[in-house]
Amino acid sequence: MARLSGVSVATVSRVFNGYTDVHPETRERVLAAARELDYAPSAAARTLVGRRSQLVGVVLNTGYEHPDIEHPFFQDVLVGLKHGVGELGYDLLLFATEQPGAYLRRARHHRVDGLVLWGVDRDDPDLPPLVEARMPLVAIDLEVVGPCATWISSDSVGGARLAVRHLHELGHTRIATITGLVGTKPGRERLEGYRQELTSLGLEVSPEYETNGDFYADSGEAAMRALLTQAERPTAVFAASDEMAVGAAGAARSAGVRVPEDISIIGFDDSRIAALLDPPLTTVRQDRASLGIAAARTVAGTIEHPDEPPTPSILPVELVVRRSSAPPPG
Repeated sequence: MARLSGVSVATVSRVFNGYTDVHPETRERVLAAARELDYAPSAAARTLVGRRSQLVGVVLNTGYEHPDIEHPFFQDVLVGLKHGVGELGYDLLLFATEQPGAYLRRARHHRVDGLVLWGVDRDDPDLPPLVEARMPLVAIDLEVVGPCATWISSDSVGGARLAVRHLHELGHTRIATITGLVGTKPGRERLEGYRQELTSLGLEVSPEYETNGDFYADSGEAAMRALLTQAERPTAVFAASDEMAVGAAGAARSAGVRVPEDISIIGFDDSRIAALLDPPLTTVRQDRASLGIAAARTVAGTIEHPDEPPTPSILPVELVVRRSSAPPPG
């Protein structure tokens, strides 16, 4: 390439590493040679010519206490995001969340055109600088608003209400919940939806029927063990994720409590395991791949049309009835 463009190897290197002290005519000769040779760092050439890297950065924080992206929700959203950005001509760059914060600095260092965030705390001090810098930004399950920032989520409130209403229609009045992390948008809203529907149905909202979880199976198991010790045991449980519902079903089975004959269980997600359980799990289905695709399209739209403020999106959910929910005993 150096021979074709008539410059030194060092100059070629400086062009593709973004140095600004290369004469414009020299830079153009190097880029023209790169295009002619179909040189591999064509993305770098696009960055220099079009001011874009065609990269979307992803900040995914699953918490240090959990096994990275093992949770099915993260996997499925990430797949949808990958397909969504790929169809629009972008690539993904997954940031290492083990490195503390400084999202804006890292985004600029890697020259990403925009960012997708999820699993990030709403009080994270690195969020305001991103919004103020007008970095194209889409957050999943986190309400971030700015001239170039917005958010995507599923209808967690509505989904929780569907679950409670279904249980009540079956005849249940002692309905408990295993919450997700209530500091997160999904955890908070699924608890809100549970409470709203109980109130709408004229049922008492009982603190002893609200047990804390973190969306993972172990917390669902521990929460169900606590619920089964109640003097007046619930006859139905709405878990804010399928993973917690799986853990809850295991705890019930270990205690000799049958599902659904003695206690009904409903989850949230409709992950792949839901239909494979025995009994198959009634759950609220959210389209996780569509969350990723919607995030991809929104961040790409903001990158390409920075003067058009992006709008938030709430994706619909639906109840999928299987055999883990049934009328109460007796």
